Amino acid sequence: MARIQILELPEGSGDDRPPFVLVIDQCVPQRVALGIDVPFRDYWQDIAQQIGARGAIVTPETVDIPANELTLTHVQEAADGNIVRLRVEPDLDGFADKVMAEVAKTQAEMADSLRRDRL
Repeated sequence: MARIQILELPEGSGDDRPPFVLVIDQCVPQRVALGIDVPFRDYWQDIAQQIGARGAIVTPETVDIPANELTLTHVQEAADGNIVRLRVEPDLDGFADKVMAEVAKTQAEMADSLRRDRL
């Protein structure tokens, strides 16, 4: 399943908001019919333009952007005056499987509901 990520770019002096690039990885290559009179439109570039991105990078490979990793750090002074640092890193193993299971469950419930409505 394709992943969508944001890659922030360095800000320029005239930027209203930080510039960014839309990164879509693990994406199945797009098929294009050649030889027809309809002009080719890259929908990923269209989406990037609509949301204000400078462009889109689309690849079937996996791209890990370190800046998108979430790490929480909490610093607290203990009662004895020592500094205590806690670092929390997310464990997202199996997250995609859980989401897909919920999607499948919801689709099955919707199909059952539609079947009941037809009767």
